[in-house]
Amino acid sequence: MEAKATQAVLNELLETLKDGEKGYSEALTDVEDQDLKEVFKKYAVQRDGYLTELEDQMHQLNLKADEESSITGTIHRAFINLKAAVTSKSRESILNECERGEDYAVKAYQTALKAELPGQLKTIIEKQYQGIQQGHDEIKALRNASK
Repeated sequence: MEAKATQAVLNELLETLKDGEKGYSEALTDVEDQDLKEVFKKYAVQRDGYLTELEDQMHQLNLKADEESSITGTIHRAFINLKAAVTSKSRESILNECERGEDYAVKAYQTALKAELPGQLKTIIEKQYQGIQQGHDEIKALRNASK
């Protein structure tokens, strides 16, 4: 896979991770349920760590992180409605929005894994995908329990 395509894949993941990190960070300051605060903190930290890993990889591959927002990133900011949901204080709507963001993150990783990526990078993305999938499942379980 050529560098430009690898860069596009990585930029998409970076946008997704930044979005999730920001969404969870903002939500955890506003949400009142202590258990959700813990969960959101965990995933904000996770996304931040994944960002650092991918940025390191880009550096090693001599690729530049796209300062411009990615094409799809601007169309759907996955966590954009989280702020409104948190304001509404409804646990279920907060978790619905989180799950929407998680669905998007899972799809972004699935798309990335279909691409032909350099070995080390693919391994890192596969490992991150496991974590993203776990986050998705935990949020979904919390949401189902909140109904």
